[in-house]
Amino acid sequence: MATYKKRGNKANKAQNSVESHSTTAEVFNTLDETASKSEQFVIKHQKTIFIILGLVVASILGYLAYQKYVKAPKEKVAADELAFPKAYFEDALNSSVAIDSLLTLGLNGADGKYGFVDIAKEFSGTKAGNLANYYAGISNLKLKNYKEAIDYLEDFSSEDELLGPTAKGAIGDAFADINQPEDALDYYLKAANLRENNFSTPLFLFKAANTAMDLEKFDKALDLFKRIKKEFPDAPEAKNIDIYINKATFASKN
Repeated sequence: MATYKKRGNKANKAQNSVESHSTTAEVFNTLDETASKSEQFVIKHQKTIFIILGLVVASILGYLAYQKYVKAPKEKVAADELAFPKAYFEDALNSSVAIDSLLTLGLNGADGKYGFVDIAKEFSGTKAGNLANYYAGISNLKLKNYKEAIDYLEDFSSEDELLGPTAKGAIGDAFADINQPEDALDYYLKAANLRENNFSTPLFLFKAANTAMDLEKFDKALDLFKRIKKEFPDAPEAKNIDIYINKATFASKN
């Protein structure tokens, strides 16, 4: 068997070493050039850079100061103010007499105290001001002031599991009461899908399905009734769901 000897190893290593040093030198030269250009840029524009940095720092400090000295105290005052009309609202929910009067007191305030309407306006942007929109909306809904109810509830937003869907569903109720079923259906579906849970989701799916039936959207209603049966079999709305499914099925075929 022939054996071949490798030649030129030292020469190759020397050449590689030279190339490596050359490449390294080029890299360092490039870095030096880049650093030099950066230094020149900083020197040339240092005044503008310092102004921008100053503005950024001032903005951060201003934001922190606003949060501590303006927003936090305003949040506390708003929360304290909300307690007064909220008491009237809760009394109205638990009372069988003078409900309208209690709700009106909650809305408009009394004895020099703010009601939900004033709190929503004067403390806009606070948590209490946001909640005031919710209470004002529900109060107006119960008083059959449907347009006002819709306006306030649309200004309300919440990440809460139940409060957010309840507000959307209440808008749906208001539209249903003023004979705008298309809008009612839209908001019932928004309420059902906003936060999926075992309470509000089947409730508003059921309302949406029945509204779809009234609009003769039978296929849509059938899908919603079936969803209740499949996903929420233990919900109160699922108790006689087969009756509704059969009704929608029959209607969709005629």
